[in-house]
Formats: sequence, structure tokens, C-alpha cells
Amino acid sequence: MKKIIFGAGTDKNWLSFALLILRLTVGILMLTHGFPKLVNYGQMSHGFFNLFNIGSNVSLALDIFAEVFCSILLIIGIATRPALIPLILAMAVAVFVYHSGQPLSAKELAIHYLVSYFVLLIAGPGKYSADYLIGGK
Repeated sequence: MKKIIFGAGTDKNWLSFALLILRLTVGILMLTHGFPKLVNYGQMSHGFFNLFNIGSNVSLALDIFAEVFCSILLIIGIATRPALIPLILAMAVAVFVYHSGQPLSAKELAIHYLVSYFVLLIAGPGKYSADYLIGGK
């Protein structure tokens, strides 16, 4: 019991379990943002935020790619670090471009995702992932 309470952070199994929980949680929750955009692409594409004047359609498609397809890769734990790059970029745009000038409360959720993605980028997916099964240590 003492090891569980005081030593969990130093045990690689517990760390991998924590990374699994983080991957699953942020991946599944991000799907709840991306899936409605995918399903309603036709209706949303005309009024979606036009990132750097690349067009609303392209901006929405890039956002869907990050929020849906990269989130699925994150959940599975395959190509985890490359999949995190579009997610980090999407959340950085949400925080620093889309919500710029708005109060912190408007940016808070995107900041939570952004920090979680950075933690996963640094720590990796852990051993409970497809990346670990493919590549090992």
C-alpha cells in the first residue's frame, strides 16, 4: 500500500498506466469535439474559422484531421508523437489565435488539452500502447 501511495510516480508500470489514462481521456474527449465537425462538415464548412486565409473548408478539414483521426491514433497509441503535432497545433491556434483577446475562461479548455498533449509528447505513449508493442523499449 505504501508503494502505491508514495512510490507510484517512480514505478514504470504505474507511469505507463497514468499515460494510458491520459491518452484515453484526452483522445476520447477530443473526439467529442471533432466528430460533430466531421458529421456536419457541409453545414460547418462555410462559417468555420478561416485560419490564415487558407479557406474555411481547408481550415475545417485540418481541424477534423487533428481532432478525429489524430485522436484515434492517440487512443490506440500508434504513431503517438507524430499524431500529437497536429493536435498541439490545433490547440495552439485555438488558444493564441481563435480565442486571442478573450478572457482566460474562454481559453481554459484548449489550454488543458495543449498542456496534456505536450506532456504526452515529452513522455511518450507508455508501454500500454501499440507503439510499445511495435517498437519495444
